[in-house]
Amino acid sequence: MIPAVGRSGPIKGLLEEEAPGQSVMSPSLTYRMDWGMKRITGTVDALEAVRQAAIKVLRTERYEFLIYSADYGTEWNLLLGKDRLLVRAELQRIVSEALLQDERIRGLEQAEIIFNGDQVSFNCTVVTYYGNFELRKELIDSV
Repeated sequence: MIPAVGRSGPIKGLLEEEAPGQSVMSPSLTYRMDWGMKRITGTVDALEAVRQAAIKVLRTERYEFLIYSADYGTEWNLLLGKDRLLVRAELQRIVSEALLQDERIRGLEQAEIIFNGDQVSFNCTVVTYYGNFELRKELIDSV
């Protein structure tokens, strides 16, 4: 049955009223990914769900899978074979751009890029509405 519009406007049902100037954050409950066993095991919520989402974004190549929008994922291929000065600047931009698409992430702090031979490591603190966590990503630099 489709609800009708009453005298005082449309029927809102169980929807929460949004206070002026405030936005309602969507719930973060999701499936728990077991990266080692490559399977789903239970659920996660809050800070752990955001951590998992950040890892998933960094593991997904942008434009590779049609299921994701053009804003989802990272473009690691832009860094391959580039000069280290360019990699340092672009790595910060690529990670920030990918992670800040998530409305639960407020920012990145203490970003650090370390070159060790042909390997580059990116470390940062991800600031979320649920708390902070450390994030590390390592890449093989072909320079």
